[in-house]
Amino acid sequence: MKNVLTIGEAMGLLIAEETGPLESVEHFSRHVCGAELNYAVGMARLGNNVSYISKVGIDPFGRCIVNFLKENNIHEQYVWTDDDHMTGFQMKEKVIEGDPFVANIRKHTAFSHFQSADLAGIDWTGVDHLHVTGIPLALSESCRETIYTLMMRAHSKGVRISFDPNLRPMLWKSEEAMARVINDAAQYADIVMPGLGEGRILTGRESEQDIARYYLQRGVQTVVIKLGGSNGTYIRTEKEELY
Repeated sequence: MKNVLTIGEAMGLLIAEETGPLESVEHFSRHVCGAELNYAVGMARLGNNVSYISKVGIDPFGRCIVNFLKENNIHEQYVWTDDDHMTGFQMKEKVIEGDPFVANIRKHTAFSHFQSADLAGIDWTGVDHLHVTGIPLALSESCRETIYTLMMRAHSKGVRISFDPNLRPMLWKSEEAMARVINDAAQYADIVMPGLGEGRILTGRESEQDIARYYLQRGVQTVVIKLGGSNGTYIRTEKEELY
């Protein structure tokens, strides 16, 4: 069992129970969502001791998220509440075919006001692994500073860091800015885990071998490239590579 720490914006999720544009739907089912939240759930189900860092509003979605963490054996002592800002949420269409439209309500949310000073209360004793994604880097300058601070703090304490770019182009002003910031953060991780398509956007290189080489040259120890579907993954270190 490992002691795992991760950070991200957990959000409420309303999924339409009938097809049609969201403004016409009358019935929704309530859920919670978030890339880092999914990671936390998976790691907890594998038997790891997982703590989740986040910030929510004092509202029903915020309370729902805290309850969800407890129900899934994820420690919520680092989930702080914000009196002045709401918890972010999404609304998702129901479709018969194709990809559903998702409306994001996450501007000026509680998590977007996260400050690096909020990290002062974290106890690093026994922490083995930190997992971060590129999503918080896009939400606000204070979130970006928080992620850098968290990664630097983990690095200084010898904690292994994994980084999943998890690109969300709609959250960035431009693809150029997204690539620059994501790649800057990635170089501070031990393990970088892009999808093949993400790697092509971020590095301008086509093959998984060249994408992996790009990050290895910047100090990353292990690159794991998700090839998609049944194609599995490509893993590369300085000494070996495997599919």
